[in-house]
Amino acid sequence: MSPIRHAVAHLPPGYFAAVMGTGIVSIGLHDVGIRSLSLILMWIAVVLYIMLWALYIWRAIEFRQHVVADLRDPELAFAFFTIVAATDVLGVRLAKEGMIAVATPLFLLAGALWFVFGYLLPWQVLMTRDGKPILARANGTWFIWAVASQSLAIGMTQLRPYVDAAAAPWVGMLAVLAWSVGVILYAAMAMLVLLRVVHFGVTPQQFDPAYWVAMGALAIAVVAGAGIVEMGHSPMVDAVRPLIAATVVIFWVFCVWLIPLLIGAGVWRHLLHRVPLRYVATLWSMVFPIGMFAAASISLGAADELPAAGLVGQVALVVAVIVWALVFVAMLHRASRVVWDTLRSQHEPVRTNV
Repeated sequence: MSPIRHAVAHLPPGYFAAVMGTGIVSIGLHDVGIRSLSLILMWIAVVLYIMLWALYIWRAIEFRQHVVADLRDPELAFAFFTIVAATDVLGVRLAKEGMIAVATPLFLLAGALWFVFGYLLPWQVLMTRDGKPILARANGTWFIWAVASQSLAIGMTQLRPYVDAAAAPWVGMLAVLAWSVGVILYAAMAMLVLLRVVHFGVTPQQFDPAYWVAMGALAIAVVAGAGIVEMGHSPMVDAVRPLIAATVVIFWVFCVWLIPLLIGAGVWRHLLHRVPLRYVATLWSMVFPIGMFAAASISLGAADELPAAGLVGQVALVVAVIVWALVFVAMLHRASRVVWDTLRSQHEPVRTNV
């Protein structure tokens, strides 16, 4: 098997986090007025989105057994929700650029995938019986289910101004539904992951960057909640507007509390236990939360007139851009190595026994 085919066969199910990370950093840059760099990242996200769909379809056709195994693996299955979140994040970025005609189909696709994945994937995971405890395999990717729900809520807030009066209440109801489900899922996933840590522990090797999603899932709830609060009139939105407005600040504060904990865990993993810091696909699951926290802080600072939050968001955005650039370059290096190894293997002379 050639290196490219091997890479496709073992393509991690959460690679759409690259689109999520690139898209949210682009959104953050757009919100602070850095349009040129924001546009560059937007088009990079578009290219990544198209390429990843092509690779995933190739993998589903030629390496179906690998895909089925991932869908049934409790440690990997929830990463497929990155497809939903990436579709919504890209749609939001395109909508901010006025491309609502392109963004709307993405929101509809994300909604359909969210409903399908939301019922099928957890069933596959929770009903798996392969002799290993399910709870012992809970990890940071489980939070992506909550992220996908919140991303759909944000998509609906972007779509709301473009729908007619008849459709507006339904869009508002779906936004509130997705936000509420996302919050409840976050609480459930946090409980399961915490129980895993308490009962089974986590080794330095197991504590990968995907655990940063624990913070990113709350940060995206802040952005989604702020968007719902600012939505136009609809019965469902009006009923929950005061509640959501009161909770988003609490969620943001908890994000701030989580960041030193996650940084400390990284020090424990890489400096104290010498786990090598090298490129892995789950690094994109760290880029997205940092970018999402920046976007949430900027949004909260503007919407609730909290200048401290806005300042924190600007600092976090600088960090997010730096982390994105490092991970993006590392990904390109990894991809170029795979292509180079494939080309070299094709030109190696065939050895025959005489």
